[in-house]
Amino acid sequence: MRKKIAVLGSTGSIGENALRVIRANPDRFEVVALAAGRGWERLAEQAREFSPKIISVAGAENAGRLREAAPGGASVLSGDEGLKEAAAGAGADVVVSALVGAAGLSPTLAAIEAGAAIALANKEVLVMAGELVTSRARRMNTPILPIDSEHAGVAQAMGDRAGEVRRIVLTASGGPFRTRSLESLCDVSPEEALRHPTWKMGPKITIDSATLMNKGLEIIEARWLFDLTPDRVDVLVHPESIVHALVEFVDGSVLAQMSVP
Repeated sequence: MRKKIAVLGSTGSIGENALRVIRANPDRFEVVALAAGRGWERLAEQAREFSPKIISVAGAENAGRLREAAPGGASVLSGDEGLKEAAAGAGADVVVSALVGAAGLSPTLAAIEAGAAIALANKEVLVMAGELVTSRARRMNTPILPIDSEHAGVAQAMGDRAGEVRRIVLTASGGPFRTRSLESLCDVSPEEALRHPTWKMGPKITIDSATLMNKGLEIIEARWLFDLTPDRVDVLVHPESIVHALVEFVDGSVLAQMSVP
């Protein structure tokens, strides 16, 4: 039986990659809902390809355009209620939570209450409300599965040995300004900050990565995902971005998760 998937943030880099995996495995996965910000044209293309039951877009005006462009039979919604319906109203087994920022919180909570597994790429959900989200997931016996590179790496390296972990190490490329002098940073432009040396991502996370603010958010995310105190989460600058995470166990051994970016 195919797993039913809802993708929140389907037009972003994580969402597009999720759909690429689904496209390559049509016998294993079925898209039942798609949601995006204001990119209604790309969302319409995705809807025509995957035929979801529910489509949601930001803004009533965009929803009107989407209704004209999307295939018949799909319910086209907008706003926070539309996101929650996409997350919880289409019978998804797995909800990919890849929206940007605070918009991801309420639909993620709605998906948890509906009993769907959460494939989490929206770190702000746990930064804002980590205790609320994780306690509700425990109560509903709903797994939260990290799909960002570093946290997915931690989960893979940790396996079923969570009780044996001494600390975890997240890696950072250092961003586009790693080799720049402190004085020269006064004159950087947004265009320079958006030239990430390793990853191709959306503008918000790319700017956050240039300042290393993103790594601070990932420390908070890791604290809630893996139930670790912050002093057991370290960061290592690793410009090659081959090692995505390290897990050190109480016996002194260390496992690394590695892949090309």
